[in-house]
Amino acid sequence: MTKTWLCAIASVLMLMTLQAGANEKLYLYTEPLPPYSMTTDGRPFAHSADDIAGLCPDIVKAIADEAGVNYKMKLRNWSYGLSKVQRSKNNGIFCATRNEQRENSFKWVGPLIDIQWTLFAKPGSDITLNDLEDARDYVIGGYKDDVMTSFLVEQGFNVSIVTDNALNPSRLMLGKIDLWVADRLDGPFTASDAADISDLKVVLSFRTTPMYLAMNLDTPDSTINKLQQALSNVRERGVIDALEQNYGL
Repeated sequence: MTKTWLCAIASVLMLMTLQAGANEKLYLYTEPLPPYSMTTDGRPFAHSADDIAGLCPDIVKAIADEAGVNYKMKLRNWSYGLSKVQRSKNNGIFCATRNEQRENSFKWVGPLIDIQWTLFAKPGSDITLNDLEDARDYVIGGYKDDVMTSFLVEQGFNVSIVTDNALNPSRLMLGKIDLWVADRLDGPFTASDAADISDLKVVLSFRTTPMYLAMNLDTPDSTINKLQQALSNVRERGVIDALEQNYGL
């Protein structure tokens, strides 16, 4: 009888554990980076998935819905979201670059999309670059914790860093920086929205990088696998291709 009861209790505890895991909520963060991620009402932050739009959130929502996971989505600045993800289980941030420095700091779901690392100059600028090395003569605007900015700093370029990327188009126009590093699609959107600049000069696109959902290391592998399978499912059905076309890719 004792053995039977112990087995029954063990089974109940296992079932409770599985149910708890299944009901765990994911907390997902993104940043203001139109057209990849933005609020629906133009505000700088959002605390509900319904108030967040853009290619990356739309893809992540499709994946989460396909996987049947419960989630909460917020749009905040990158540093805020990154600190949350680094500290807490079941927290994730997107769209994030997966590189050597970050590889062992997160569990990864993706790739979701590709971005092009690009150097922009102000409209009418006479700056021309044959390759990235030519940019060493210029001050480049970047922002804190951004992978493109970090790369340029590590390579010894003269980078002027701010905490809000939306400040960089105005800094470019005022001559505080000579070039601005941003994504090929995001740069013009940010410049138009933040500083009413519609004709940035594309000087050089120098790298293409796949982007991911980066999850805290304590997130269960079963959750990661479920999300990865969901990504494969929606990609095979053409959902991601349709979303990319909606955003002009």
